[in-house]
Amino acid sequence: MTATDNLTRTRRTIDAVWRMESAKVVAVLARMLSGDIGLAEELAQDALVTALEQWPDKGIPDNPGAWLMATAKHRAIDRLRHGKLAEEKHAEIARELDEQQAARADDMLAALDDDIGDDLLRLMFTACHPVLSPEARVALTLRLLGGLATDEIARAFLVPEPTIAQRIVRAKRTLAEANVAFELPRGEDRAARLASVLDVIYLVFNEGYSATAGEDWMRPALCDEALRLGRILAELAPFDAEVHGLVALMEIQASRLHARTDKDGAPILLLEQNRAHWDWLLVERGLKALARAEKLGGDRGTYQLQAAIAACHARARRAEDTDWVRIAALYAELAQTAPSPIVELNGAVAIAMAFGAQAGLDLVDRLVEEPALRNYHFLPAVRGDLLEKLGRFDEARAEFERASALTRNAREQRLMRERAAKCGPSATRVH
Repeated sequence: MTATDNLTRTRRTIDAVWRMESAKVVAVLARMLSGDIGLAEELAQDALVTALEQWPDKGIPDNPGAWLMATAKHRAIDRLRHGKLAEEKHAEIARELDEQQAARADDMLAALDDDIGDDLLRLMFTACHPVLSPEARVALTLRLLGGLATDEIARAFLVPEPTIAQRIVRAKRTLAEANVAFELPRGEDRAARLASVLDVIYLVFNEGYSATAGEDWMRPALCDEALRLGRILAELAPFDAEVHGLVALMEIQASRLHARTDKDGAPILLLEQNRAHWDWLLVERGLKALARAEKLGGDRGTYQLQAAIAACHARARRAEDTDWVRIAALYAELAQTAPSPIVELNGAVAIAMAFGAQAGLDLVDRLVEEPALRNYHFLPAVRGDLLEKLGRFDEARAEFERASALTRNAREQRLMRERAAKCGPSATRVH
């Protein structure tokens, strides 16, 4: 192996270790530093730089994650000894550290590994705090918990890198100015904050599953990050049914990723997908997570209901075997739990599949004047599909053209234009 090959291998290892361990490192440091997330991330980055400097020459440690954690902790202890934090916040800890020998300090380092699970939860609740805007929560979560660099987050959301950098800086400043405590909230506050955490993870997954803009219909890396965060949260909050509901939903949805596009990246809609290309291991994991949520009992929340809908599709080995009547019933329940025009629109699609296109169109037509859907491309796309099925091709073409004009995703634009062309004057009118 050449020196260049060795350097490349080492850097890849460091990247992988950082992606897996950075959240734990930042979480533990934040606890040591009384919740100063900005300083915690800075010291974690210092440890990463040290790894980049030392590992190519000295070799990869036997336990690289532990090495990174220990190095970062030593940085934090140095800061506590010599910085203002030692004077203002950690005078007692600093005195103890000054009196101890190096071996004694190492014992303390080991003790600081306790409750890493709680530290990660604290970090999640802090990064997803409602005091931050949704955009800031997403950026900070991907940075602190996903281990993504600023440029990676910017590429994922097609946003300029300086914009993401500013969001992250402002988010840390906002948390500091609001004196947001690095702690696990309790009671109603905890429930509200957990909902924010779930919303952020779901938002990240959705952006990966159906990209808002750009040339690619999907960004699987974002799905992977959201799923990883959801799995971590499920282990940290094992008795929360909605957490398992969200994980179930993401597992099942992620199972379809490889079947959602053709070899050229063009979209393949759900009913046209080759289900043999679904990842059935992910389906199995999703169904188990859903069963785990249902076993906990209580009223079904929005993520459990969406997971139950996804499970209906997953259990159908052929598109024609889909239980659309049950899906329609689940959407009706979801509309009661979390009323929204988008839920009603999706429910109308299920009604159309279960009881005919006209039944669905009657419901969709009631939503045409809904302000929240005015610029939502899926509304004319659904209406165009139902009109096409009813043989009303001129109207369908107009709806597909409108959907193409509304979406900012290039793949969806092409798909809608193709569907409009099929409804043109020369189209074969078979229905």
